[in-house]
Amino acid sequence: MAGTAGHDNICMLFRPSQDSYDEYKVANKYFHTYQIRAQIPKRSLVIPRYSALPYFEELVEDLAYWGSRTINSVAQHSWIAGFHWYEDLKQYTPRSWFERDFYKCNIDGPFVIKGATNSRKHQWNTHMFAADRRQAMRVASELANDPLIGPQGLIYREYVSLKTLEVCPIYGTPFVNEWRFFFYKTKLLCYGFYWSNASEETIKNAKITDEAIYFARIVAEKCAKHTNFFVLDIAEKESGGWTLIEVNDGMQSGLSECDADELYSNLMIATGAY
Repeated sequence: MAGTAGHDNICMLFRPSQDSYDEYKVANKYFHTYQIRAQIPKRSLVIPRYSALPYFEELVEDLAYWGSRTINSVAQHSWIAGFHWYEDLKQYTPRSWFERDFYKCNIDGPFVIKGATNSRKHQWNTHMFAADRRQAMRVASELANDPLIGPQGLIYREYVSLKTLEVCPIYGTPFVNEWRFFFYKTKLLCYGFYWSNASEETIKNAKITDEAIYFARIVAEKCAKHTNFFVLDIAEKESGGWTLIEVNDGMQSGLSECDADELYSNLMIATGAY
């Protein structure tokens, strides 16, 4: 296996769960894959897949002891996980405010409220969407007490109407025309429809355009200045055109409807792991 500059190996740390075992088997076709960090060879570039959190800094320190490093550094991961990407990409995404700055917001709504990294989108009507500022305060109160969302800090985002393909009959979650893109630096690895839990008909009929792919590439050029392995979620606006919904760390992001073979074969080539 070839290495990148300063590293003898490129490998993957992947602790499969019942839900990710099939993906693990695909990853193992393209990378030397380890489930225990102590097994990783010295001087390796390590791609942690669903295996970086919750103690990412500890993982980075352990690997550094043997001259190894992760594909994204702590700073690169924090640029994504802390919502710091917003300042660099605000022209491509809905207006947003950190909790401490929401008093500066000059619109009455509607809003979506989420954590810096995660959301409760599957509880859309009660834990994400707010028609006005009063409802936004109620949703924020719920999320502040959420053990996953609360510690991340809350983000208030201007709600932008997106092209909706289906609506969840229980929580009203809109399954919009949203797509997930995996990138290694500026290299597009793969893309797929975001909503894996939508109906088969919706997944089958969802369409992406050349405009969307071009938009994702433009945003990726900006992201690649700050991080290496990342995911962009973009969606079609009801009024036309596309908008950036989220930036995620490629180390932790689920596949959605992306093809695992396409992702890992292209990542192997892009990182030089062949």
